[in-house]
Amino acid sequence: METVLRNEVLEKVRVFCDYKKSLENHKFIPGETYIHYGGRIFDDREVTSLVDSSLDFWLTTGRYTERFEQDLAKFLGIKYCILTNSGSSANLLALSALTSHKLGGKGLLPGDEVITTACGFPTTLNPILQNNLVPVFLDIELGTYNIKVKDLEDAITDETKAIMIPHTLGNPANLDEIMRVVERYNLWLIEDNCDALGSKYQGKYTGTFGHLSTCSFYPPHHITMGEGGAVLTNDLELKKIVLSFRDWGRDCWCDSGQDNTCKHRFTQQFGDLPFGYDHKYVYTHMGYNLKATEMQAAIGVEQLKKLPGFVEARKKNYQLLHSGLRKYSDYLILPMETLFSEPSWFGFPILVREASWTKFTRNDLVNFLEKHKIATRMLFGGNLTRQPAYLDKVFRVRGDLKNTDLVMKNLFWVGVYPGITEEMIK
Repeated sequence: METVLRNEVLEKVRVFCDYKKSLENHKFIPGETYIHYGGRIFDDREVTSLVDSSLDFWLTTGRYTERFEQDLAKFLGIKYCILTNSGSSANLLALSALTSHKLGGKGLLPGDEVITTACGFPTTLNPILQNNLVPVFLDIELGTYNIKVKDLEDAITDETKAIMIPHTLGNPANLDEIMRVVERYNLWLIEDNCDALGSKYQGKYTGTFGHLSTCSFYPPHHITMGEGGAVLTNDLELKKIVLSFRDWGRDCWCDSGQDNTCKHRFTQQFGDLPFGYDHKYVYTHMGYNLKATEMQAAIGVEQLKKLPGFVEARKKNYQLLHSGLRKYSDYLILPMETLFSEPSWFGFPILVREASWTKFTRNDLVNFLEKHKIATRMLFGGNLTRQPAYLDKVFRVRGDLKNTDLVMKNLFWVGVYPGITEEMIK
């Protein structure tokens, strides 16, 4: 009877979604219809999956979470996926995991240096500072807007222990050179893959090169759960540590609603606790509660099925924009794909050339586009060392940040997400 009633409910949901869709007006009117930089793309399957999950009323991680983690890991060809409540939390968990005492002499200690880029989103940087580590900022390359790898090796000191880099707007960083440096100096590598899900470098998905990588499922990203993120790794020990930090810092790895997975729940000694203290309440890290909900995962399961199509749409929109804007290359620097890469673009960056400033500035162009209902965005925080939050923080800069400052002053980007049609791009 339960199955019959559930199917009836889900069929009504599909009917409701069809009705809502019939009321939508998708007619595009240039200058009147707003062209967003990004947004959610979904249909009745995501809504039905969401309702199916809610009928169980299992609100924390459960069957949909397990399925999503398995499906995303399989898609990328990586062993372990840990779902969390946001991409920002994923970055915090990935970096915090490297401070674990369980890593012995390889664990990061306060004062250790982590190389990153000064140009980007703050939650790539924040976990470094939050863990009392020292960020070492490198400039970016114009065109790709990724970390300037030619300065990477020169930035390393005896205190350097890790590299944490984003793949800017979906364009893969030069992973050949990064991996060469990582291996030569025995460093940790975290890939912030939040803007690059589905991108490839040398035929291999980004997010599978580093010891750890992260994803974001915020609505403008490649797939969405509304909120959500993930940490990925091929290392079983790192997986266990990430889970501990995500789940209050506990030592136990039982799934929600399960007990005694280790078969030694009451037979172990931990620190100064009484012998046999309940393993479910033993804490080996100062952790958080950064789990996602089962309903979010239910949406993600259906979104993930659409990911290959989303990636192709983003690539197509990028190519259409690049082709259409090429005639303005005397005034604008257009984006350049990293060598050996196949980007799954998050956005289309446009840099106003210095020679154009006598005619128009970035702000002139942005204001014109916004006035005509075309959404624009900056390259996130620009030069993060100039942001108010970091003016009193301890960090080191290798070389200058000339390109980062140039981007902060003269670059903006527009969307390429699948909701943008060829008519809109024209």
